[in-house]
Amino acid sequence: METHQIAIYLGALATGALTGWAIPSATSLAPAITPALALLLYVTFLQIPLTRLVPRPDRFLAAVLIGNFVLAPLAVAAIFPFLPENLAIRTGVLLVLLTPCIDYVIVFSGLAGGASEKLLATTPVLLLAQLILLPAYLFLFLGPDLADLVDPRPFLEAFLFLIVVPLTLAALTQRGKRQAAKAMVPLMAVTLFTVTASQMSALDVGVVQVVPFYAFFLAAMAVAGTALARVFRLDGPESTAVIFSGATRNSLVVLPLALALPSQLAVASVVVVAQTLVELVGMVIFVRVFGDRSPKPRGY
Repeated sequence: METHQIAIYLGALATGALTGWAIPSATSLAPAITPALALLLYVTFLQIPLTRLVPRPDRFLAAVLIGNFVLAPLAVAAIFPFLPENLAIRTGVLLVLLTPCIDYVIVFSGLAGGASEKLLATTPVLLLAQLILLPAYLFLFLGPDLADLVDPRPFLEAFLFLIVVPLTLAALTQRGKRQAAKAMVPLMAVTLFTVTASQMSALDVGVVQVVPFYAFFLAAMAVAGTALARVFRLDGPESTAVIFSGATRNSLVVLPLALALPSQLAVASVVVVAQTLVELVGMVIFVRVFGDRSPKPRGY
């Protein structure tokens, strides 16, 4: 199954998209996203040596922070003038592209042979940094009116249910490593299907116009991450992890923020959903493109 994992993931995305498009009631799958993602992360954490999860102020951490909080905002600044002149759309794009992923990036990075344990160790730092910096970024791009909209609760809840709980369970059930390795591919396929099917019907023609910007961001951050890894002289697994961290965004966490915006900004949530779907396709491609940089960690 691992030999054909890319085809399986693409098939799950395609099936989910068709299901969401053909069956509007597939939106009822949305509550299953968090449990599916939590289970996937639990299985991922089972395969990571827990002794390596202490964050250290080294070159890897510096590269991750610079990639996410310097280069990523610069990439957003480059595309911002070309975004549709619609405040809701611009708000959605900023919310999602200015917040680095703290959950499934660990899974995708691991599938490509990245240093997942080091990336996992950075999640508390990434979480705290984005909570502090997101209001500042919104102020710079949109002015003071929207800077106060950032609610820390979705971020903290995601960290608790998608990082702390699965990681704790993994620490208590280390004997399940062998079974966990076999479950990775089907669990990833189920997660991709669930996210895509539940969100597909939210898209409309007006929102599709932001898709090229999301694709550009993925490509730009792949290039930036590669350059950053060379500057910091990182090894293969660390380089892969830095590339994935810079490219993946916290869409599933900021979606509640977007949904809580005033009615005149309601489209922002759909803009966030569009990024999720583009990114999932991009991550499958990233696994294929960057997966040959180094041998995969045992279990992937």
